[in-house]
Amino acid sequence: MQQAKVSLTDEQAEFVNQYALLGYRDKSSLVREALDGLRRELTQRRLRQSADLYAEQYAGDEDLRRLTGQALEGWPE
Repeated sequence: MQQAKVSLTDEQAEFVNQYALLGYRDKSSLVREALDGLRRELTQRRLRQSADLYAEQYAGDEDLRRLTGQALEGWPE
């Protein structure tokens, strides 16, 4: 595993130092889980933004909605 040096505020350092009370075996496992959660959250945010942009484009494009409707004709429901 790679190591990284980071700077924390006093409040953040105090939180990380409570790793055992939070159920983690060490500071690194707490930070790794926090970073994984942030990565998932940012990925979800980008996906939602992308979906919103596509929905906006779709709502404003009558030809695209008509084409989509034609493509769906005959598909099982």
